[in-house]
Amino acid sequence: MDQLLERFLRYVKVETNAVEQTDAYPSSPGQLELGKVLEAELRALKLENVRTDENGLVWADIPATQPSAPRIAWFAHMDTSPEFNGKGVKPVVHENYDGQDIVLSGDTSRVIKVDDCDVLPSLRGKTLITTDGTTLLGADDKSGIAVIMTAAAELMKNRDIKHGPIRIVFTCDEEVGRGADKIDLKDVDAACGYTLDGETIGELDNETFSADLAVITVTGVNIHPGLATGKMVNAIRVAGLFISRMPWETLSPENTSGMEGFLHPYQMEGGVDEVSIRIILRSFDTADLEKHAQILRDVAASVTNEHPKAKIDVAITKQYRNMKDSMSIEPRAVALAAKAMQNAGIEPEYKSIRGGTDGSRLSEMGLPTPNLAVGMHNFHSPLEFACLDEMQSSVKVLIELAKLWGQENPS
Repeated sequence: MDQLLERFLRYVKVETNAVEQTDAYPSSPGQLELGKVLEAELRALKLENVRTDENGLVWADIPATQPSAPRIAWFAHMDTSPEFNGKGVKPVVHENYDGQDIVLSGDTSRVIKVDDCDVLPSLRGKTLITTDGTTLLGADDKSGIAVIMTAAAELMKNRDIKHGPIRIVFTCDEEVGRGADKIDLKDVDAACGYTLDGETIGELDNETFSADLAVITVTGVNIHPGLATGKMVNAIRVAGLFISRMPWETLSPENTSGMEGFLHPYQMEGGVDEVSIRIILRSFDTADLEKHAQILRDVAASVTNEHPKAKIDVAITKQYRNMKDSMSIEPRAVALAAKAMQNAGIEPEYKSIRGGTDGSRLSEMGLPTPNLAVGMHNFHSPLEFACLDEMQSSVKVLIELAKLWGQENPS
């Protein structure tokens, strides 16, 4: 656990926030910086075929001790969410957590409250790592990276453990929906994959949202306000009307749960002449996404009917699809993950996650890739924290998973 903690604390100090509105890949230089750290560490552990490709993805192979077994792949992403500052991370280690609210030392107005975080009571006595309240922690997904690196070190140290070939891939820009954009499945060449990008230990994510992105562009007419009578069309007002007419009591993230999808406007910018609104569309039923898109088109038509001099463009971009749709390609992917948890003394809990992972895209591409938990919580927030004990349990699950796949024959 000391090595696991040391790795994690080192990784989170590298600023790797993804940047959404750029054509660069990776979208931020910190991802390349972390990639160099990981590549050097993988070489030091004597993994094979270690490389950083032209897109900044880091690849390595754990050589098989049971060469006839199928290859599997482990994935984690190097970027962190663009939703909050990730520069100057000051992680705080809380040993033997006392089960109470956690006041963050760098901004005491920020408190991780037991009443707001259902998992906290179960973590009493364990070691937690938080931010100081001024940044993200980056446990999403540097917990996953630390878990994979520690499991790889264990398998390289103990060559008596029988396992097949394991390919490691550290991806970029998962948080902005581009984590699998530069992956060719011929390069992965595996029976299945596993993303290490989940929350509470025991959770086995075999279903995700399907997702699209809508960009609403409202074009108005700008003129000096003193001369605006009958001429100005204020895009800000029109955009506000558009948002007010979106359904929110039934199709917003703050008013939905479980298997319900939503429409979520999360960013708006611009001025009188033009405003851009970014809206995410989410549903476990892929067919619902077109229904959600039509709602936005209908709202646009309603608003422009009242403001005919304004123009509202609705552009929909596909993001990812529900991984459940592809799990039948390789049923062993989920079954052996559940068995690995049981072998590690953990009862698996199948979960449909209200989000997506690189595994959503990889599964759609033809590589079934369920998601495994690594003990990260409250991610995308300065209230983010990780549980070291859960991360260690995840290492054990990966070792057991390697053993189980080592007993399998190629399909």
